[in-house]
Amino acid sequence: MEKDIYILAIESSCDETAAAVVKNGREVLSNVISSQIELHKLYGGVVPEIASRKHIEKINPVIREALSDAGMKLEDMDAIGVTYGPGLVGALLVGVAAAKAISYAKNIPLVGVHHIEGHISANYIENKELEPPFLGMVVSGGHTHLVLVKDYGVYEIIGKTRDDAAGEAFDKVARAIGLGYPGGPKIDKLSKEGDPKAISFPRAHISDAPLDFSFSGLKSSVLNYINSCEMKHQEVNRADVAASFQAAVVDSIVGHSIEAAREYHMDKVVLAGGVASNSALRQAMKDGCEAEGLKFYYPSPILCTDNAAMIGCAAYYEFLKGTRHGLDLNAVPNLKIGQR
Repeated sequence: MEKDIYILAIESSCDETAAAVVKNGREVLSNVISSQIELHKLYGGVVPEIASRKHIEKINPVIREALSDAGMKLEDMDAIGVTYGPGLVGALLVGVAAAKAISYAKNIPLVGVHHIEGHISANYIENKELEPPFLGMVVSGGHTHLVLVKDYGVYEIIGKTRDDAAGEAFDKVARAIGLGYPGGPKIDKLSKEGDPKAISFPRAHISDAPLDFSFSGLKSSVLNYINSCEMKHQEVNRADVAASFQAAVVDSIVGHSIEAAREYHMDKVVLAGGVASNSALRQAMKDGCEAEGLKFYYPSPILCTDNAAMIGCAAYYEFLKGTRHGLDLNAVPNLKIGQR
């Protein structure tokens, strides 16, 4: 019988300090997340220096808690998986330094993981039957990517945003209508009270790259609408603005995903990233895939946000392929998918 493989995973790319113990890539024995949302709310967004300092404070307690929850010790681990990009450089460095220190002190193999590849891998945890190839739609604060997942750890980007990521647009629009940070969940909640057809906001189409996205025009259109109402002394219905904006984003994401699945003959579509927890997006993607006869997968909201379980899953498949990093592993804030 094959030996079980246990991975201690560490994630610190933005404002969550997280650690997890994952068995054989798909079984999560512990998943500890220390969020800084309340801290960054004061500033209306993530402040990189504050995030880094908080990671330094939390990293060791979070790792200890993850091991304790799993009922295991460092000596039981077969590898240390850690996010080394993309993300905020100072935040990434804290996780990378902790992972390298453990790897060196305990002589445990080190496996660096791409943060977005981690988000895609989150789907393997809850959907045990899911295997590549499939189409991945990654929607987060920093990324909006259509990815062909050809095999474990083998990715090809076939569409991406030309400007703002979807999550970034959510945050900016939320700020414009006075909802505050974090924008995504607040717009999702308020949209339920509004009419998604109340205001006609644009859906960008890029003629020379039909699978690419653009959200800056949509964001500008929302801001212009609000300014126009204020100049005319008309009341802005915030719920209608939120719902109409969200509908434009969702239409674009679902439309592109279905088009890509058709073009590349994929029968499985996987949603990943922080914005994948948006209820309207999940429902529209589910309906769109059902209408096309496609299988649709998405993780629970806790696995959509930044967490270490998904990093442990991605690290497992890298570990099986023989990926090992030395103590010269460094944070790469602009790391591209598939880049090693």
